[in-house]
Amino acid sequence: MGPTTSGLSLLTVVQDAERDYPLIHVTEAELNASIANIQLSRTAYLPRVDGIAQFNRATRNNVFGALLPQSTLPSMSGPVIGSNNGGSVWGSATGLLISWQPFDFGLRHANVQSAIAARDRADATAKRTQIEVATAAADAYLTVLVAMRAKTAAQAAVGNWETLRVSVHALTSAELRPGADESRIEAEKAAAKTQLALADEAMETSKATLAKFLIKPETAAPEMASTHLLEQLPAVTEDGLPFQPSANPIMAEQKASVAQSAAQLHSIEKSWVPQFNLEGAAYARGTGAETNGQRLSGANGLAPNVGDYAVGVNITFPFMDFASVHARSASQASSLKAAEANEQLAGRELQEQFAQAKAVLRTSRAIAENTPVALSAAQTTLAQANARYKAGLSSIDEVAQAQRLGVQAEIDDSIARLNVWRALLHLQAVRGDLQPFLQAASR
Repeated sequence: MGPTTSGLSLLTVVQDAERDYPLIHVTEAELNASIANIQLSRTAYLPRVDGIAQFNRATRNNVFGALLPQSTLPSMSGPVIGSNNGGSVWGSATGLLISWQPFDFGLRHANVQSAIAARDRADATAKRTQIEVATAAADAYLTVLVAMRAKTAAQAAVGNWETLRVSVHALTSAELRPGADESRIEAEKAAAKTQLALADEAMETSKATLAKFLIKPETAAPEMASTHLLEQLPAVTEDGLPFQPSANPIMAEQKASVAQSAAQLHSIEKSWVPQFNLEGAAYARGTGAETNGQRLSGANGLAPNVGDYAVGVNITFPFMDFASVHARSASQASSLKAAEANEQLAGRELQEQFAQAKAVLRTSRAIAENTPVALSAAQTTLAQANARYKAGLSSIDEVAQAQRLGVQAEIDDSIARLNVWRALLHLQAVRGDLQPFLQAASR
C-alpha cells in the first residue's frame, strides 16, 4: 500500500494528473494536429483535378482588342460579327483539368520533413509537460502532508494549553498559584490558536492546489492518514543516480526544435526552383450563336456538343522571388542558430539543476537524521518543565518556552522528512524519470 491522505495515494494523484489534467490534453491535441499536418504536406504529391460546368444566357457581341488580365469582365470567344444588339443565346461549357508535378527538386519532401520535425517537437513537448505535471502533482501531495502534520501539532498545542489552564485555574482558585499564571496561559493559548488558524489556512490552500490535479477533487480530504513518508526516509541516495541530460524530455524538445528549424531552412532553400506541371484538359462547349450572326432557336446551346482536349507541360519560375527567398533563408538560419544555442543552454542548465538537486537531497537527508534528536530533547524538556512547574520549582515562562519549542520541533521533524522526499522528487524530475521516486514512495 502506498502513502495515503484519507485513502488517496500518491500514485493515484500522479496518475490522475497525467490522465486528466487540462494541460496534458492541450499538448495531446497539439501533437494530433502536428500528425495531421504531416498528412496534409503529403497531399502535395497528389495530382490536382479541377472540374467545371456552366450554363448561361448571354449576348454574342464581340470586338477586336486586348484586355489586361482581370477578374471583372466575362471572357468572350468567337469572331467579330459586326453587329451590336441585345439578342441573347444559350451557352454551356464543361471541362476537366488534371495537373501534376512529376518532380519538384525536393521541395515537397523538404516540406514533409519539416512537418515530421514539428510532430517530433510536439511529441517531446507532450512528454515534457507530462513529467512537469506529474512532478507538480506529487509536490502538491507532499505539501498537503506537511500542512496536515503542522495542523495536528498546532491542535495538540492548543489542547495542552487548555489542559494546563484547567489545572492552573483550580490552583488559582485555591490561591495556590498567582492569577498572573492563568492570564499568561490564556495568552499562550490564544497564540496557539492563531498558529492553528494559520496551519488550517495552509492546509486548505495546499488542498486546493492538490484538488486541481484530481479527477475527483473532493477526494482531497482534510483528515491526516498514517503514511510511511513521515516515518522513514527513502532508501534511494543521490550517489546511486547517474545523470544523462539527453534522458530529460527538455533536451528531446530542444533537439526536436533544432531539427524543425533545420528542416524549415531546407524547405525555404528548395522553394526558389522552376515548377513543372504536367497538364491534361478535356472540355466541351455549346452555343446558340452562329458565325454568320444568326441565332439558333429554342434550347440550342444548352448542351455542350463541341469537344476539345489538350495535353502539355506548364513551366513557371518566380524570378523575382529570389530576394524574398534569400531574406527568409537568412532569417531562418538565424532561428536555427538560436535553437542550437538554446539546446546547449538547456544542457548546461540541466547539469546545474542536477548538481543543485543532489546537494539539496544530501542536506535534507542530513537534517532529517538530526531532527528526531531535537524532537526527543524538546519533548523531554517539556515534560520536565511541566513537572517542575507543578512542583512549584519553575515559572510559567519555562513551560511556555518548552511548549513552543516542542511544537516547532514536531513540525520541523515532519517537514524535514518530507523535504527529503521532495528533494528526491525534484532530483528524479531533473533526470527525466519519476519511476524510482514513485516506487520508493509506494513501498
